[in-house]
Amino acid sequence: MKRPSSTLREFRRQYSMHIFVWCGMLFLLLFSLIPMLGIVIAFNNYKIKTGFAGMLQGPWVGFKNFADFLNHRKFGVLVRNTLSISVLKLIFAFPLPIFFAIIITEMKGKIFKRLVQTASYLPHFISWTIVAGILHAFFSTNTGMLNELLINLGVITDPIPVLISEEWYYTLAVVSEMWKETGWNAIIYLAAIAGIDPTLYESAQIDGAGRIKRIWHITLPCILPTISVLLIMQIGYLFGANFDQAMLLGNNLNLARSEIIEVFVYNLGLNQGRYSLAAAAGLFQSVISLILVIVANNVSRKLSGASLF
Repeated sequence: MKRPSSTLREFRRQYSMHIFVWCGMLFLLLFSLIPMLGIVIAFNNYKIKTGFAGMLQGPWVGFKNFADFLNHRKFGVLVRNTLSISVLKLIFAFPLPIFFAIIITEMKGKIFKRLVQTASYLPHFISWTIVAGILHAFFSTNTGMLNELLINLGVITDPIPVLISEEWYYTLAVVSEMWKETGWNAIIYLAAIAGIDPTLYESAQIDGAGRIKRIWHITLPCILPTISVLLIMQIGYLFGANFDQAMLLGNNLNLARSEIIEVFVYNLGLNQGRYSLAAAAGLFQSVISLILVIVANNVSRKLSGASLF
């Protein structure tokens, strides 16, 4: 009897891992690759009543939908809001997990360290719907717990309109993102720090280096490749400022600051039925994000030697 080939034996040995891989590939095929065929409606005048066939048979208009989006009266406001929120998150929310991971690493008590780490990443598993409810419970001008407390203490005389004022929205978006995601994002940096050779710290300590110097000259340089890769990915999201957050925290009173490109695309497509214009706006956003990732990747490769590809 002919013995099975080494490839077949290897497949049988790793069949459980192959199942995971092919399930992931099937997910990408069904929900990422096949839907990309719908991009074509950005270049034609698509009507929902024509169904799937209308995606290919609709009247071809070329780049008209892109021109309409670029000339739209809200285009400047949308770009300003999207970039402002994303840049503020990049400045304030991106470095915070790095500092938090270093602080946890430097803690002495193992039990306290685990408690802090566990408590910090639990908010990640709370949906933005629940987060919006929590923020409403704290900052509502009528029944907000924090506003009532400050008024009763005599700190303020009128409630602070955090949820309904456009002046407060950028702060609200950035701070709520920091609270929700800092602990979760720190896990990657904790793993990178755990992979640093402990003898480096021991040698530096023998040479008289204090804790700050060990962090500056050992910890940060060793995790720099991880920081660079995550920074590249974050730059790719500059034209995407968290759709869920904007939808749930945005309202008619802070619309001038809360409406971002993704919310605009949602309203165009599902509320107004202008699918072609919505697809054009979404494709414009994706292309800009791709360009940002490529540029950031090349710059990172030249400066730090770390890159995504």
